[in-house]
Amino acid sequence: MAQTQPHFLLITYPAQGHLNPALQFAKQLTRLGVKLTFPTTVNAYHRMGKAGKIPESLNYVLFSDGYDDGFNPDTDDATHLLAQFREKGNECLKDTILFSAKNGTPVTCLVYTLLIPWAAEVARDCNVPPALLWIQPASVFRVYYYYFKGYDKLIGENCNEPSWSIELPGLPLLKSRDLPSLCLPSNASDPVGLERDGWQGKHGGCWLIPSAFLDGKDMSDQSFGGDLIEASHEYLEWMNTKPKGSIVYISFGTLIVWSKKQKEAMAHGLLESKRPFLWVIKDKDREEEEDEISYMHELKKLGLELIIPWCNQLEVLAHPSLGCFVTHCGWNSTLESMACGVPLLAVPKRSDQTTNAKLIEDLWGAGVRVTTNEEGVVEGEEMKRSIEMVMGGHERGEIVRVNVMKWMGLAREAMKEGGSSYMNLMAFIEEVGSCT
Repeated sequence: MAQTQPHFLLITYPAQGHLNPALQFAKQLTRLGVKLTFPTTVNAYHRMGKAGKIPESLNYVLFSDGYDDGFNPDTDDATHLLAQFREKGNECLKDTILFSAKNGTPVTCLVYTLLIPWAAEVARDCNVPPALLWIQPASVFRVYYYYFKGYDKLIGENCNEPSWSIELPGLPLLKSRDLPSLCLPSNASDPVGLERDGWQGKHGGCWLIPSAFLDGKDMSDQSFGGDLIEASHEYLEWMNTKPKGSIVYISFGTLIVWSKKQKEAMAHGLLESKRPFLWVIKDKDREEEEDEISYMHELKKLGLELIIPWCNQLEVLAHPSLGCFVTHCGWNSTLESMACGVPLLAVPKRSDQTTNAKLIEDLWGAGVRVTTNEEGVVEGEEMKRSIEMVMGGHERGEIVRVNVMKWMGLAREAMKEGGSSYMNLMAFIEEVGSCT
């Protein structure tokens, strides 16, 4: 008897910025009738369960990468971690594919994300169609594609000169600061683990935002369900006490750790702006008591600040008191902000963030890219200027606010039944079905 229900196997690297879009993609597939099996590490699963509610519509398969109690960057070897994840993940995928076939629910597609191109090799060895779920913007995909097609030779040591730029097919002129950092000569390693032959198989994607904040089909879907850090609880009450559009929200994801000098400068800019702000400073990013940011004392006296270790970012972005989002321009944060109609202040640091900042400012008009000094630090005056440009009466800020509301409307239209993202996802499922 032919299998009627598609069965997808979806694996992602167990970092926050990978888990969120992968889990949301998985939930969207299950709503469309797909059986979804989600392999992940023991440590990631336990951390997700501790921090919140894990999506119940998925079938989880756990494997140990040898770091069940967590990875300590100060003492553990990252190279060994990646090697273990590949070895044990490879075994898990093969075992799951074989087990599913024996039990009458064969895997019809293996979906994988960045950093694990070896998953495609497993799929091909097991005669399962592979699909790369791209969790960065299509423009960055295009940059990497042409980078591997010979354009890497045009990015030389002179790329940091002010007059240098590169023109890639289908993209605007890009300066070195607009390219993904992994494509620059100072980074000799393989960008995002794609490898030169990693462009095979099917590629799919759509707006990966919980339904309650996007299409409204499932109002119970209010989080990604994959938080690795437990969120604070007091921030919504605090936000409820602030006027509409008044709060500056600052968060730089889970991986970036800023220097004390940068945090001091940012705190100075926030103090000078005299606007209330919500700042996510992770526990691992907090200074010892004697190194506390000096401007914090003054900010606390004014009662403007709330500093928390983690939050449900979508709850913050959807709150009416929010005025702008100071972000590292990770793709998840960028999408979430635009889907909620929130202006962005772009402070990119590495990877695709630099290209995202270019898109945000110059192509979409959804925010302002903050200027750094020669040391790569955003000075306090620049932070104040940028905040006022977006939240004050500046003409540029008015344009940005109009643009982000436009993008919010387009995002919601795209994900509605019959919308472009919805139809693309349906076509992807049908195409995979036709290959089995």
